[in-house]
Amino acid sequence: MKILVTGGAGFIGANFLNLLVPRHPEHTFVNADKLTYAANLASLAGIASAPNYRFTRVDIADAAAVDALFDEHQPELVVHFAAESHVDRSIAGPREFVRTNIEGTFNLLESARRIWGSGNGLFHHVSTDEVYGSLGDTGLFTETTRYDPSSPYSASKAASDHLVRAYHRTFKLPVKLTNCSNNYGPLQFPEKLIPLMIMNALDGKPLPVYGQGTNVRDWLYVIDHCEAIWTVVNRGAVGETYNIGGNNEVKNIDVVHTLCAVLAEQTGRSEESLRGLITYVKDRPGHDLRYAIDASKLRRELGWGPTETFDTGLRKTVRWYLEHQSWVADVRTGEYRKWIEQNYGNR
Repeated sequence: MKILVTGGAGFIGANFLNLLVPRHPEHTFVNADKLTYAANLASLAGIASAPNYRFTRVDIADAAAVDALFDEHQPELVVHFAAESHVDRSIAGPREFVRTNIEGTFNLLESARRIWGSGNGLFHHVSTDEVYGSLGDTGLFTETTRYDPSSPYSASKAASDHLVRAYHRTFKLPVKLTNCSNNYGPLQFPEKLIPLMIMNALDGKPLPVYGQGTNVRDWLYVIDHCEAIWTVVNRGAVGETYNIGGNNEVKNIDVVHTLCAVLAEQTGRSEESLRGLITYVKDRPGHDLRYAIDASKLRRELGWGPTETFDTGLRKTVRWYLEHQSWVADVRTGEYRKWIEQNYGNR
């Protein structure tokens, strides 16, 4: 089977490809990525020369380029990760989020409909729990929770979800959707909470925490997420949505405290000194209080559940960053961007 993976040089997409390319030599995986600031081909070095892996640089917001991509590779399955995903960036500059997340998804759907016709192929859309808005102190997001996005990022993802469902209902395009909670793990760009805290702590820099750190997120180890997506691709019902959660609700400040403890344990540094780096900063606009996922549908119907606890996943994550300092250095200095432009600047 020919599988098109959009955004495969980003955090979740790269973990997905690193996991599945060696495991499934019978499939060909085509990674289509624009190579924006958060994409890093060094994250795919282990599979770059695999006979069942291809990379092509494509901006999914370019309709002609997407059509050419589908014509060349004739994918039978699309796994759509590509998205602008950082909430703070969407507040500072929302236009690119509309362009990539909405127009890009539309272009992919149109190309898939054109080459597959009615009832053929499969379009798997990867989305977020942020489309549901904010919870109070109790309750869980289910697959039928009303959409109530708070940020330009979550609004753009909500729109893309609606487009995918509309193409299924109107054009009979086979689709599946997954909405996940906060991912963490290896290869994550350091603007996100956990890698930012790890890197700043190692450098003795402030650990910035929004507000009083009382916002709650459900944390999902990225490999668990990738396994869940593959489970839905292979066994989920067409037209259905599945929530993916890690069963790990944690306040942001408790995430930072736990990271300080794990870093102290693994580096020999003083936990007290690391905690002393915590700095409370002004809360961001529209900051949702709490996210919590009910993933019981996925467990009940497809038998999937996370294998990592927050404790085991966090330890693996810290260990990965400690053991991959060259990857970290390239990201922080921008050296990987220079390499990308030298090799792919005109493509």
